[in-house]
Amino acid sequence: MKTLPAFLLLLIVNCSLQAQNFYVHSKAADKWVKHTFKKMNKKDRIAQLMIVRAHSNLGAEHVQAVTQLVQQYHVGGLCFFQGGPVRQALLTNYYQSIAKTPLMICIDGEWGLGMRLGSVIPFPRQLLMGAISDNAPLIYQFGKAVGEQCKRMGIQVNYAPVVDINNNPENPVINDRSFGEEKYKVALYGTAFMQGIQDENIMACAKHFPGHGDVAVDSHKDLPVINKSMEQLDSLELYPFKAMIKAGVGSVMMGHLFVPAIDSTEHVAASISKNAVTGLLKNKLGFQGITFTDALEMQGIAKYFPAGEAALQSLIAGNDMLCLPGNIPGSIELILNAIKQKKLSWDDINARVKKVLLVKYNMGLAQRTPIDTTNLVNDLNQHTGTLNKALTEQALTLLRLNNTTLQPLQQHKKIAYVSIGANGEPFIAQQLQSNYSAKYYAFAAKQNMGKEVMDNLNSSIPQTKSDSAAANILLNTIAKGNYDEIIVGLHNYSRRPAHNFDIDEPSLYLLKQLQQLPQSVFFIFGNPYAIANICAAPNLLSCNEDTYDTQLAAYQWLTGNLTAKGTLPVSVCATLPYGTGLQYNTWFPKTAPEAAGMNASIFQQIDSIAQEGVDKGAYPGCEILAARNGKVVYHKAFGYANFDRQIPVTLQTVYDLASVTKVSATTVAIMKLVDEGKVDIHKTLGDYLPVARGTNKSGLVLKDVLLHQAGLVPFISFYKEVIDSVTGMPLPQYFSTQKKANHQVRVAENLYLRNDWEDTILHRIMQSKLLPHGQYVYSDNDFILLAKVVEAVTGQRLNEYVNERFYRPLQMISTTFSPRKKIPLDEIAPTEVETHFRNQQMWGDVHDEGAAMLGGIAGHAGLFSDAYDLAQLYQMLLNKGVMNGKRYLSEQVINEFTAYNSAESRRGLGFDKPEKNNATAKDPYPCKDASPLTFGHTGFTGTCVWVDPKENLVYIFLSNHVNPTRNNNLLFSLHIRPNIQEVLYHAVEK
Repeated sequence: MKTLPAFLLLLIVNCSLQAQNFYVHSKAADKWVKHTFKKMNKKDRIAQLMIVRAHSNLGAEHVQAVTQLVQQYHVGGLCFFQGGPVRQALLTNYYQSIAKTPLMICIDGEWGLGMRLGSVIPFPRQLLMGAISDNAPLIYQFGKAVGEQCKRMGIQVNYAPVVDINNNPENPVINDRSFGEEKYKVALYGTAFMQGIQDENIMACAKHFPGHGDVAVDSHKDLPVINKSMEQLDSLELYPFKAMIKAGVGSVMMGHLFVPAIDSTEHVAASISKNAVTGLLKNKLGFQGITFTDALEMQGIAKYFPAGEAALQSLIAGNDMLCLPGNIPGSIELILNAIKQKKLSWDDINARVKKVLLVKYNMGLAQRTPIDTTNLVNDLNQHTGTLNKALTEQALTLLRLNNTTLQPLQQHKKIAYVSIGANGEPFIAQQLQSNYSAKYYAFAAKQNMGKEVMDNLNSSIPQTKSDSAAANILLNTIAKGNYDEIIVGLHNYSRRPAHNFDIDEPSLYLLKQLQQLPQSVFFIFGNPYAIANICAAPNLLSCNEDTYDTQLAAYQWLTGNLTAKGTLPVSVCATLPYGTGLQYNTWFPKTAPEAAGMNASIFQQIDSIAQEGVDKGAYPGCEILAARNGKVVYHKAFGYANFDRQIPVTLQTVYDLASVTKVSATTVAIMKLVDEGKVDIHKTLGDYLPVARGTNKSGLVLKDVLLHQAGLVPFISFYKEVIDSVTGMPLPQYFSTQKKANHQVRVAENLYLRNDWEDTILHRIMQSKLLPHGQYVYSDNDFILLAKVVEAVTGQRLNEYVNERFYRPLQMISTTFSPRKKIPLDEIAPTEVETHFRNQQMWGDVHDEGAAMLGGIAGHAGLFSDAYDLAQLYQMLLNKGVMNGKRYLSEQVINEFTAYNSAESRRGLGFDKPEKNNATAKDPYPCKDASPLTFGHTGFTGTCVWVDPKENLVYIFLSNHVNPTRNNNLLFSLHIRPNIQEVLYHAVEK
């Protein structure tokens, strides 16, 4: 990530517009500002630049003190800290009702309002998000959810995000509040977080300028020093701030940092330095929004500038608003005296007051609307569950897996779970005991910690009763247990690096002894910097935090139901630097093209072809993967989910495979049943399907059905029977807008079909006319019926059977029917804006109308996947049925199904193949250099998969070219899929 990604450039444009909304001058705004300003006396104007502390959990005396500041001194705003949501809402309503000028309500909610308010579920810290690979859209969704929380609570400013680059592991105050140590990711994710907040008209605040990441002193306690040259600061610490300013962040918070390269005056922090605030931030970097000081009560500033002196120096430096200045009347008097002494001017004060008032107007504060407390807590938690699950799953980071037999977990193994530091039995341990009969061992149990907010200076360090003797007893017990797998969870340690995260010596001893065992796998549930204690662990997973969601994600990975996709956001030791993460399975790894005998420089042509498709409108987005000799050599994503270019696609984006379902689900299922002797392709439909008996379909031979030459008609428009022929709208006698007992078949959003219509569809196929036998006619109906054969033989739905036999053991996590049930919507590529049946954009529901009417699970369409997971299935086929030491299909059945099987067509059994005259054909298919051994399929939505055993090559192209309409033919006229495939052959070194 060495240049600004396209998503960041897009955010810069959009955010700049959003930030301007806070400062836009309108006739109404200017009138209100002028009118409000005129009502202020001189003390009011100074107080308007002050934000004071407020809590909703400190009782009547505190409320009275805040009330006095609001009524008597007319302060500009409040910053709420700990308390409860309903209490804070009621207090906000009260304080606003007694305020002469509307109050700007602020909060320090870096990980959402759960950082401050009880009953609100917190989001993860930023460092967990920094472990997520290239998924700024997900960070945007998080920011938007935080913005929605603030809006619901009557908050106008959130002091977030932190855009400090944490490149000092000993940083006691920033640390896991940062997105990590790499400036590009900090800038990208900080901007995404900010846009999400500001798109809800909540002002974000980039902090702590000019960069608080490379310190070892807590500014709450003393003044940190950053001894770097201006050149060093400009290239690193300032980079995210410059990106945020360019992107239109509404405000910036000045840090209490002594930076001699900016201002060498002794003890003068950047927060009160005119060189830093006015000279660097405003003049050089061009920031024109509101600057907040960090809390002036912090010892980093108060130690050297007590009482109101810090407030005065902050204004002289050029700050707009003073956070927690402490002595309000004393500060006001000092500032008035400074104005008399011409250290400050009323022109400066007035300009800042008018800027603040303009922002208040544009935030809607001219109209005072009380907060409605009805259903408040539920509203605040509306998105926490879904987003926490998505964020923690995406951040899960596999650092090492030397023993690949440890995952996925096997039922026959003897398993132990050792928890170190946990307060009580962890969720993951409970699951392992319940489902795998694991033996549970607890060591160094202690009361909960690791949840503390960074400005809580009074947290105690829980003590444990463990010692080295207890550790040795446990080690001996484990040794006697003769376990096949020992799962070690490091739990409940401090977020802060002091005292080695408060991990005691006996625990460290136990960790180091256990990592000598090759059958041990370590889960680190907390700040990844603590991994430095066990860098030699043979099998190691970073889970980033210790929550239900992170433990669930770890358990799902362990059992083969989740792929670890994250990378380290920071360097933890020499062998585990920033960016470490095994994002590809060890049995299907990524490698340099040269290592697989391919010329990497030629791959630039693939980039150009794919990007041309985006630029010319052949599709909004696509994903391309190529593998050779069992290793991924090319894997990239291009473009966006829609042509509005709001959500970039990523390598995790899941696409509707359309007819690639025929080979990726139905055909491999038939192959498996043939292998097991449960299906004979020389038998007929009537032998397997009762519904076919007594019809002219009964005698159709399965082999002919697989070859599309059994005589079935190519397509039946099932949906036309259930819509109004004039309006095209679904008829109410067949559909419900809600899921009901007799309407369980989801066809689209708010559209459910009658349960009995699947039988009707099958009867319509049985009643359809037969075409001449032996004639090649490509038909969806062939594979609708073949799926029913699978279901009749196995007693399972098609999706259940292929998931059990192929997808789950191959860890094809994203490969699924009905993706909405398990995949976040913004990770699914939308398809057509359909106007003839469902009258909406298809997003997470299958594009094919017939498959939709079958509930999204059909033999001809309905499967979704990303490229990597799908490629694993085809690598298995290329390996003649074996993957990661396990046999899935026999070589014989693979050879039979992937060979030419018809004199009438180019088809294999289920699989498509090259034209037999490909070498001389004017329009070769799928491309000129594909060998006769090649097999695969294409999909109507703009997908394809091709495997060439001659070159040991797997090629996958996924797109949503039918978005927004199926009438877009540019994918074909530009020859994008075959041209990319041809480049791969040219890249093979002869």
